[in-house]
Amino acid sequence: MTELLTSAQMRAIELAEIDSGVVTGLQLMERAGRGAVAAALARWPELATGAHRAMILCGPGNNGGDGFVIARRLKDRGWDIDVFLFGDAEKLPPDAKINHDLWTEQGTVTPLDHDAMRACGKPDLFVDAVFGTGLTRPLPDALADALDAEVMRKWRGSHKIRRLAIDCPSGLNLDTGMLPQPDKDEDEDALFVPKMNCADLTVAFHSLKLGHKIGMGPAVCGTVEVVDIGLTGEDATERSMIGLPPDRERVRLIDPIFVQKPLPTRFWPGSCVAKEVGGHKYDFGHVMVLSGGPGRGGAGRMAARTALRAGAGLVTLLCPPDALQENACHLNAVMLRPCADADAFRQIADDRVTALCLGPGMGVGPGTRAFVRAALAHSGGDRAWRETAIVLDADALISFEENPATLFADTHARTVLTPHEGEFARLFPDLSQAERGDLSKVDAVRIAADRAGCIVLLKGVDTVIAQPGGGASVHSATGPRSVPWLATAGAGDVLAGLIAGLAAMPTSPDLFCVVEAAVWLHCEAALQFGPGLIAEDLPDMLPKVFSTLAT
Repeated sequence: MTELLTSAQMRAIELAEIDSGVVTGLQLMERAGRGAVAAALARWPELATGAHRAMILCGPGNNGGDGFVIARRLKDRGWDIDVFLFGDAEKLPPDAKINHDLWTEQGTVTPLDHDAMRACGKPDLFVDAVFGTGLTRPLPDALADALDAEVMRKWRGSHKIRRLAIDCPSGLNLDTGMLPQPDKDEDEDALFVPKMNCADLTVAFHSLKLGHKIGMGPAVCGTVEVVDIGLTGEDATERSMIGLPPDRERVRLIDPIFVQKPLPTRFWPGSCVAKEVGGHKYDFGHVMVLSGGPGRGGAGRMAARTALRAGAGLVTLLCPPDALQENACHLNAVMLRPCADADAFRQIADDRVTALCLGPGMGVGPGTRAFVRAALAHSGGDRAWRETAIVLDADALISFEENPATLFADTHARTVLTPHEGEFARLFPDLSQAERGDLSKVDAVRIAADRAGCIVLLKGVDTVIAQPGGGASVHSATGPRSVPWLATAGAGDVLAGLIAGLAAMPTSPDLFCVVEAAVWLHCEAALQFGPGLIAEDLPDMLPKVFSTLAT
């Protein structure tokens, strides 16, 4: 999998290699500038030939130094270059100052001003090299005015200008993926609309950063290309390996990539559905899904069917006795049993049950709370090597909103909570989207996982998974993996069943890795189906997805 570094982690890698004498800061800056030019010309091959014009905005730090390198390299190709500097040239860091001086031997540097920018000819390429990693405050007004999209609209045909960002568009916090807000003033209800120029192409160096994949990052960065600048860094093999628990300090992107290369698909956790010859159905796990009363069984049925498609050897749907006939009309391969209350559940759930899924369509109230407590108390009998996996979704979570601590008192390491933002806010109100402030979504979910003592999966376009102790990963359904049609009723129920089905099998890897695989497979099934998807289509797409993972 691909690592998502924080700004501090990236700086530490750079400084460690500079201090060791392996590379100099000046060499890294030259490689970054050259790599950015190469990435831009690869993205827009029409710029690779002929004379063109570039406008390059340089900042007061090393990001600005990258901009000066870009100016020189494009000048060498015969381009006309307009360079603007935000800040004082005499206060630039040493490496950036050297590149500033190298550029002034060929061209001029103008103090950054939006009026001066408007007076220039229309550029073919606009380069934002002002602020990159490390920005945690709103942009100064003068810079925000210069980066305002209105500046570009002054030129006729401005929609044809290609926009390149170095590290990230200035104004984006690469640790949170958010646009820093100004301090509250007397008008606290005023809407803050940041001025910034979104990029068509963002060039990241060495590794993706967290903010490229969460929050507003994907929307403002456009396409993100990672450029190798020769940093070795620490050995990422163990913490990046699919199927192994995550590193406590690093965040990883969920994708079938290992050390920047496609992973042989037979190692992807989803391929564990390939069953060995001669196995008995109980050898591949028994999932029990608890569902709601009459007229509310659809969610549970979708979760159950998905668990069976995911590879569980046996799936049983438990429902109130008065919903038995309704469910019998819809189910064939899924087993069906009446279950009136938590006491009846305790009699039914034997030691062969390897995963339980509760929540979809169950209803909110004391009855659901009793079922959840009984499920969490399920010991797993003689299977001491692996406790039953418990997946809690939807109503199983909302039923505890008045006192989440009573849920967290019973959850354990084999529990997975799968809230969306609304359900997350009910269980963790101080970590809700409205209350996070400068806290990243990843850090909020990490705190939640520590508090709950189990795995927490916070659903969204940028799905975040965390386990107690800090291990975390992100799945980004953006760019080529964008699936807006997955925002459909019942999709979350399918995901809950998918997690339970994959977790039930004895051959399944660490539970955290099972959850990662389920999130990726869920998105992949929707991606391969395409627009027009409804949740009921997802289970039937899994065989097609698995077939692509069997080679």
